[in-house]
Amino acid sequence: MFYFISTVFTSAFLLFMVQPIIAKQILPWFGGSSAVWTTCMVFFQMVLLMGYGYSDWVVRRLDQRKQAILHTVLVLISLAWLPILAGDQWKPDSDTEPSVRILLLLLATVGLPYFLLSTTGPLVQAWVAKTHPQVKVYRLFALSNLASLISLLCYPPLIEPNINLQAQAVAWSGLYGLFALLVIVSAWQTLRAQTAGKTVDSAHSAASSSAAAPQRRQVVLWYLLATLGSVLLLSFTNHMTQNIASVPFLWIVPLVIYLATFILVFDVGGSRAQSGWYSRKWFMPLLMVLLLLTAIGMVEGYASTMNIYFALPLFCVLLFVACMFCHGELAAMRPEPQYLTQFYLALSVGGAIGGLLVGVLAPLVFDSFAEMPLALMACALLATYLWWQSPPPNWSKGLTQSITAATLGMSALTGWWLWDYSMPSKNTIMSKRDFYGTLSVTQTGPIEDKETLRHLYHGTISHGWQYTDTQLRTKPISYFGPEAGISKVLDFYAQQRPSIDVGILGLGIGVLVAYGRENDRYRIYELVPSVLEIAKKYFWYLTDAKANVSFNLGDGRLSLEREPSQQFDMLSIDAFSSDSVPMHLMTVEALQVYQKQIKPEGAIIYNVTNRLINLAPMVQLLAQKEGMTAILISDTTAQGDYYKTDFVIVTRNQKLIQDPRLASAKPIVPIPGLKVWTDDYNNLFDVLR
Repeated sequence: MFYFISTVFTSAFLLFMVQPIIAKQILPWFGGSSAVWTTCMVFFQMVLLMGYGYSDWVVRRLDQRKQAILHTVLVLISLAWLPILAGDQWKPDSDTEPSVRILLLLLATVGLPYFLLSTTGPLVQAWVAKTHPQVKVYRLFALSNLASLISLLCYPPLIEPNINLQAQAVAWSGLYGLFALLVIVSAWQTLRAQTAGKTVDSAHSAASSSAAAPQRRQVVLWYLLATLGSVLLLSFTNHMTQNIASVPFLWIVPLVIYLATFILVFDVGGSRAQSGWYSRKWFMPLLMVLLLLTAIGMVEGYASTMNIYFALPLFCVLLFVACMFCHGELAAMRPEPQYLTQFYLALSVGGAIGGLLVGVLAPLVFDSFAEMPLALMACALLATYLWWQSPPPNWSKGLTQSITAATLGMSALTGWWLWDYSMPSKNTIMSKRDFYGTLSVTQTGPIEDKETLRHLYHGTISHGWQYTDTQLRTKPISYFGPEAGISKVLDFYAQQRPSIDVGILGLGIGVLVAYGRENDRYRIYELVPSVLEIAKKYFWYLTDAKANVSFNLGDGRLSLEREPSQQFDMLSIDAFSSDSVPMHLMTVEALQVYQKQIKPEGAIIYNVTNRLINLAPMVQLLAQKEGMTAILISDTTAQGDYYKTDFVIVTRNQKLIQDPRLASAKPIVPIPGLKVWTDDYNNLFDVLR
């Protein structure tokens, strides 16, 4: 069993590790947006599905000798893909459609190795069932999920901060070579065991022939439960990270819960021979209670974004129980080993369908994250059906009917929550969802002596606000008060010359253009088209601007790389919000791009205002690397119309550095051991407060 166990563990570890390694290599090439991550995930999910399909076909159609020959040949061919380093020839041109190029790049860089890794779990388990019929093969599925969990938990805190991307790719390639050896040995050892021990194989064959094939109802439930588990994972991740709290690495928590439930329910040893640590008579009532609490909490506002200490634990526990239900029922319905590849194929198809529903369909259909309450309603209804079909033994009919009625009531209450959740609040005048998340415009006031204000929110993050009164609309507020560092730099250049050129990465609602004069030129780079549409339609900074304002839609760094030098007096880098830090905008290579776009005496201004992440020391390291000076201007006394802000000014202009306007500059306190970020090395753990 040593080779089989080692092969399963190594393949699952590498399977999870390759995704961040390759995705981080190509992020700077394609703008660093979440669209790059999503495209990569689509590729990996589809290849995983093909790998499970291959395993099912091989086991059902080929004898062991042909399996060993075919798989050995494919594994040896896959070594030609090593090391998994993306070639410069894949860097996009200005007129290249990025999604297709990313998919082709991934296919050429890691396609066959990833495909073969994805086949390993079901294929090796099928081999174990042939050679070791006494072994509970589904425990290897728990082992593979454990390896994936270890890989997930190791990468951000251990591997990413200490090893650069090229070294990661080389190390991964070396481990893949070890995997190749293990899987080839496992394939041929299976064949040798079959030929040398015919009694074992015939015993297995006899057991297999007597095993009943899965019924159609059972197979349908496989697909439904697998799809529901995937939808729950993705919808909870979206809701928790964008509607509850934008906290660094919070997205890891739902994935850890999801993988942990697979480990628990497929730990099929000891007395828990049916579905590991899952028991229907305990988890189904608990699921209904949590659904009730969550529905009431959402309807009444107790689980709102302001109550994260209540909301986050509640949603984490609910996700755990819901995934235990989905995966526990799957474990209880697992077939005999003869049909395990068919079972895993159903799990893979369900996972892919869930990804498409949440990642592709939901943004097109819903204006909010409505897929989460819909998934919970489906969970309640499916639990009701399964409870009614096979209640726990020794339970009376009346008790079963009472529990069934209660679960239907939970479904109805969840439906009420869905309706209430999808309805905009009385202050919301516009809500929209696109590929990048949810955008909403709210209007408050007048309250007592306060004027009416409009706010733009991206999830829970404010992107600025503006007065609706015509006399106050042109007042620059929020992050851009008169004492903010960026405002002082603008004032410095405005007094130096009759017209200035300003570049802005990150539009918000366009507050900064309120400082523009008639002859000034402002060029704005914005990733999300909807933000520009909303800023023009619901706010007035852009429409009332005196300056000449132009726009470039797309990733800011990528756009600046393609454009000739704009000779900006000042370039604002303001695309960071809470945990959403586009790392490719904070590297040495990015600063080199920015320098080409400013005048020799110009300045680059980073908005590093953030209560969770301390970016100022990193900006200082970047500046020092390029022989520039960095100073921090903090406006800590702001209140009312203004945010408290931190801006870092990076420049070679000593006249600007010594200007009295910047006399309030504070020294930037370095972070011990902090290493400068490059496109090859960057890690958010370095700068967490």
